[in-house]
Amino acid sequence: MGSVVSLFSAQKETITAVDHVNFDIGQGELVGYLGPNGAGKSTTIKMLTGILVPTSGRVLVDGIDPEKDRRAVARKIGVVFGQKTQLWWDLPVEESFDLLRAVYRIPGAEYKKRLNFFIELLDMKDFLSQQARKLSLGQRMRADLAASLLHRPPILFLDEPTIGLDILTRDIVRKFIKEINEQEKVTILLTTHDIQDIEYLARRLILLDRGRVHYDGGIDDFIQRYAAEKVLSLQVDPPLQSSFFTQRGFEVLSESSDRNFEIRLGADETPAALIEALSASKIRIDEINMRKRDLGDTLKLMYTNQRNVEL
Repeated sequence: MGSVVSLFSAQKETITAVDHVNFDIGQGELVGYLGPNGAGKSTTIKMLTGILVPTSGRVLVDGIDPEKDRRAVARKIGVVFGQKTQLWWDLPVEESFDLLRAVYRIPGAEYKKRLNFFIELLDMKDFLSQQARKLSLGQRMRADLAASLLHRPPILFLDEPTIGLDILTRDIVRKFIKEINEQEKVTILLTTHDIQDIEYLARRLILLDRGRVHYDGGIDDFIQRYAAEKVLSLQVDPPLQSSFFTQRGFEVLSESSDRNFEIRLGADETPAALIEALSASKIRIDEINMRKRDLGDTLKLMYTNQRNVEL
């Protein structure tokens, strides 16, 4: 019944997916573009590639407006979406590559040299003759990376390139991305939820939340800014409610059970006051560890909205 009613009086809500986002990326930069699901990352990439047209503002990719000349932009960019493929589903991988050679009009000698380079770097020789639909996720991702760079584009957009990959394949993909960036000076915009991708690859972060940029700067500056804060891990007995800590002015970052908690301490705080409060309530501490807050901790807080993270 609700479906029938919605045909005649559907309730609509307009959401601004990307709100006054403004950034420049220089030649040869590798930038991590981060944010929780629904933040606007994929929408941004789709506008940069010409798939979507912005309702306002201006997008330029290597000086070209994707809305006005999508074909010219297509020759300048490579794109890899982690959950989609640009390979022909029923064709062997090598035939998909050959079709892309024809589409981009890559000279034969250059194509052969380029393909051999990718086969060795991405370890693809064992599945070149397989149909794309028969590839494992890791094999498909490696083939998609090669396909996106066959025509030697100066710009590469990567949307979740390591999602679902095993440890070994993730390592191959990360090393490949880093080598392409450093050797060929390919400009790369990388979206990912894997913190290790960012720590290994990126020197600059752009953090997006609810369509707005909350931070744009160096990854080292970001880490240093939050390294002063500490995370105190506690295992207590008997069990407690998290309200025990909050009522005494301590911030609970997470609780895996009613005996295991992570507490945030400021730069100038020590665990002494917390230990004293537990002791006064006859709560025994079975285990206690303290560490500095890292990139993953900060992003987790931002994504889960546990508190207002000023960036």
